[in-house]
Amino acid sequence: MLTMQGEAKSSFALVRYNARTYDSGGVMAVIKGREEAEAVLKQFERSQDSLDRDAGWRYFLEKTDLKAGMDPQEATKVRQARLELRESQA
Repeated sequence: MLTMQGEAKSSFALVRYNARTYDSGGVMAVIKGREEAEAVLKQFERSQDSLDRDAGWRYFLEKTDLKAGMDPQEATKVRQARLELRESQA
């Protein structure tokens, strides 16, 4: 189990997904530190349009080795490629 200090230095991907269709909306941000990542997650949830939420869109945090602050589109491509590789090896 990671220590609190370890989680403060870790990066987290904020991922958008649809809870109804299981569609991925991609990585919205890569944030350093669990506390900061949770604060950004709450900010995204608070600013979410009710129609968007009613359509099933949600957010979650995923620990990652992606670089904090990297471009969300690039982070999405890297994350998706890793998921596809993992599935092909399973």
